[in-house]
Amino acid sequence: MIAIDRRKFLTRSASLAAAAAIPAAAIAEPAGIARESGVKLKLGLNAYSFDKALRDGSMTLTDAVHFCAQHGVDALDPTGYYFPGYPNVPADDYIYNLKRTAFVNGVAISGTGVRNDFAVADAVARKKDVQMVKDWIVVASKLGAPAIRVFSGPVRPAGHSFDEALEWMVADFKECAAFGQQHGVVVALQQHNDFLKTAAETIRAIDSVGSDWFGCILDIGSLRSGDPYAEIEKLVPYAVSWQIKENVGRDGKEEPTDLAKIKAIMDRAGYRGYVPFEALGGGDARVKVADFLQKIRQAFGL
Repeated sequence: MIAIDRRKFLTRSASLAAAAAIPAAAIAEPAGIARESGVKLKLGLNAYSFDKALRDGSMTLTDAVHFCAQHGVDALDPTGYYFPGYPNVPADDYIYNLKRTAFVNGVAISGTGVRNDFAVADAVARKKDVQMVKDWIVVASKLGAPAIRVFSGPVRPAGHSFDEALEWMVADFKECAAFGQQHGVVVALQQHNDFLKTAAETIRAIDSVGSDWFGCILDIGSLRSGDPYAEIEKLVPYAVSWQIKENVGRDGKEEPTDLAKIKAIMDRAGYRGYVPFEALGGGDARVKVADFLQKIRQAFGL
């Protein structure tokens, strides 16, 4: 495996594109992500699929682990919202019991996540959320989770330009990424049609942070301008994990996800790693998740 020198990145990407005769955006790797050739996918379940049941107490994260084991899902992403006391960190006993339950059932912990807001001008509020992210990085480390999912912020701040907000946001992400490195946890930015709305904006943020410990959670359902598959393809080189959803957005309108196209994009990019999915909407969540899982397996050949 060959590590990528930042200074040689653009030259290497261009030569690879010419050799393979496909767009550079489909195959280039940002500095810090060095992957072996070929595709290796491990399916994961995002706990948000069971949001209602986890919030009303009719289901626990332990139940979600057993669901994964029963359905042959490789990993679970137990989002922080569903731990007792969130946003405060859970007791070690809870963390380690969940970790052990996953281990003995052959289910990996692919990551966890928090809901931070770095798109606010109030530096004190951002500092509080930076500390919250750091606290949960420690939780992720204890869980054995390789990544923690974070956000930019829900809205663009009034009275401030995109560039102004991005500048302070990048400083906050740099601090989180440095802390993540100390604990062996990648800080992964999920673009969510919020402050960050496009692939280009997300890539700009990641490149500005410029850390090997900062990457992208590729949320296929939150790219809603233009061709969603072209947007997804631009982000794959920066992806350390995914959010596979039932629908994508095209010019503001939802349409069913073409899972075969998603798999083809992964194949062209040579993605290796976890591919968490989530199923939303009404009805029995267990049935919806199982049905979507079957569709993914059929399209992905898993």
